[in-house]
Amino acid sequence: MARSKLRIVSWNVNGLRACGRKGFADFLRSSRVGILGIQEVRALETDLDETLLHPRGFQLHLSPAKRLGYSGVGVYSRRAPTRVATSLGEPEFDVEGRVQFAHFGRLVVVNAYFPKGSGRDRDNSRVAYKLAFTRAVFDRAERLRRGGKRVLVMGDFNTAHREIDLARPKGNQKNSGFLPEERAELDRIAAAGWVDTFRAFEPDGDHYSWWSQRFGMRAKNVGWRIDLVFASPAAMRFVRKAFIWPEVVGSDHCPVGVDVDPAILD
Repeated sequence: MARSKLRIVSWNVNGLRACGRKGFADFLRSSRVGILGIQEVRALETDLDETLLHPRGFQLHLSPAKRLGYSGVGVYSRRAPTRVATSLGEPEFDVEGRVQFAHFGRLVVVNAYFPKGSGRDRDNSRVAYKLAFTRAVFDRAERLRRGGKRVLVMGDFNTAHREIDLARPKGNQKNSGFLPEERAELDRIAAAGWVDTFRAFEPDGDHYSWWSQRFGMRAKNVGWRIDLVFASPAAMRFVRKAFIWPEVVGSDHCPVGVDVDPAILD
């Protein structure tokens, strides 16, 4: 990795083993990524083959859920983190394996898989849990920010912030992912100074990171931008580019990320 650029990427892989069969190792080799946060891993270390567990040039830190085949996050990195914390101090959150705080010098990469608000009956019964989890993650991120760290919070937020961030806003007003209270939580985050890195560089629409696997939605680009990278003001000073890679397949989500000045670590 050239010293002139550090590439940090987030990708909901929708099952790491399944993504592995669809070219994940090739993506690692070709993407020039330095730090990759993945969500919805749905696997234990013992479930992974060598190409996923020990890819050349990378190390993996995995945080699975207690429930087998569910949730889970992981961080691949070329540089060893000084530490990786995985607990929010609340058993109801920690049991689902949804967050990692990976420290790289002065940079902290928060890799998070935010819950869906819909319950098993699609009744929005998990919205309160989702909002509480989001608040807990950003409360911890705020403490790191106030402590002098440069913080990036990235992952599958499971919320489209503005009407520009989904193809069909009118038809999703009452669906989790675009509820007023979910969007208001992102308003609160932005009001606290966190920067949606992609929107800082791209004001226009038709840029999405998730598409339903039904009815050819991806080919039609009928999607949602729910995979985000938020930067603290101190981190944002080092961000040189933000991007979405819809051409990368292997999941119903695509990778999103930022290129940063490597001095963010120092």
